[in-house]
Amino acid sequence: MEYGLLIHFEWCTGCHACEVACRNEHDFPIGKYGIKLTEQGPWQYGKNDWEWDYVPITTNLCDMCKDRIDAGEKPACVHHCMAEVMDFGTKEEILKKSAELKGKCMVLFNNK
Repeated sequence: MEYGLLIHFEWCTGCHACEVACRNEHDFPIGKYGIKLTEQGPWQYGKNDWEWDYVPITTNLCDMCKDRIDAGEKPACVHHCMAEVMDFGTKEEILKKSAELKGKCMVLFNNK
């Protein structure tokens, strides 16, 4: 079955909890990530308007926490997201949720 992550990054606080949870879950060495928080901005696009986003991106090391999924749990990044901006589900569930959302969000799929 194909699973995915829905990340509503408009509300991401940039806390890095997803990175830490992933590294701890998989025991990745320093410098290796299954999910990596990137920073976009700041950009000024009006006199008093700025855009500055934090965007968690999965890497090729992400397996969507297959062992946790098999045990009926959420991936570590989703479970530990302090801002609760990450959701996990089947491809169909995630696509349906993303269609209902307004704002900045992205869908990531991994079928490893």
